[in-house]
Amino acid sequence: MADIFKNIRRFLFGWANREFLIFLFFLLVAGVFWMLTTLNESYEQELKVPVRITNIPSNVVITSGESDTLRFTVQDKGFSLITYLYDKEHQPLSIDYHRYAGSDGRGVVPATDLMRLLDARLPASAKTTAVKPDTYRFYYNNGEKKTVPVKLNVSVETDMLYYIADTVMSTREVTVYATPEKLDSIHVVYTEPIRYKGLQDSLSVTARLRSIAGVKMVPSYIHVTFLTDMLTEVRIPGVEVKGVNMPPGKVLRTFPGKLDVIVVTGMKNSQTLTAEDFEIVADYNQFSADSTAQCDVFIRRQPASIKRLQIERQQVDYLIEEVKSEE
Repeated sequence: MADIFKNIRRFLFGWANREFLIFLFFLLVAGVFWMLTTLNESYEQELKVPVRITNIPSNVVITSGESDTLRFTVQDKGFSLITYLYDKEHQPLSIDYHRYAGSDGRGVVPATDLMRLLDARLPASAKTTAVKPDTYRFYYNNGEKKTVPVKLNVSVETDMLYYIADTVMSTREVTVYATPEKLDSIHVVYTEPIRYKGLQDSLSVTARLRSIAGVKMVPSYIHVTFLTDMLTEVRIPGVEVKGVNMPPGKVLRTFPGKLDVIVVTGMKNSQTLTAEDFEIVADYNQFSADSTAQCDVFIRRQPASIKRLQIERQQVDYLIEEVKSEE
């Protein structure tokens, strides 16, 4: 071990390496000097700060967005700007409700006041040169609200062998707060777009509600679950054929009297389907004027979960029987 340290020291402090270490030392000194000179210059940097409305009366509801932020450009020495950039916990900019609230459900803070409020929280060497938006607006009401339904803005496509068996929402209604005029114009709120393709497994997402200026929504987001199922083809036997729009005293007899239907549906749903879930009919108004011995049949009732359906045959033989009335 002593020989190893001796060899390392000989290598580091050899004539050639000693020259190299001296070079590195002066290079480091020059780099530090350049960095100090550079950071001592003035620069401009755009920053963000959250906004908070203070001194709100107990009967007032702020209907602006909960995550309002301002972007402002600050001019200062490089040393200070580095501190701002790496300070992740900017204190919110406080705006006094009583000073800026108007009488129409809206408060307006001009750019000059915003820059003054920002400068007050910055070091003396810093100066705010611009602010975006140049005018900050907040909205409020006195508790007026109503409940409206939520509509999904959704485009979810499954894989070819699957389908959406059900869509479950954590809530189908939300409470909206706004001025009476705006409340009268709001009848439904929509989610932000939900887009997925090639879905196979069930999917749960958090969907934010599309924001409306001056409107607060509670809750501001919902949870949506898309339940998928694998498609399968199933034959349902023995669905009775019935006559509809038959004149009084007449009864339709078809041959065969029952037909099979072939359906494409979800695998889970296919296990509960029975013939009673379907209705096959022949319409007297359609075949009464036809001289052929066959009539068309079609599906009049089927479960909503059926994706595709086919009757084993489209026409059947028939007879019309007279039914004698009982005296």
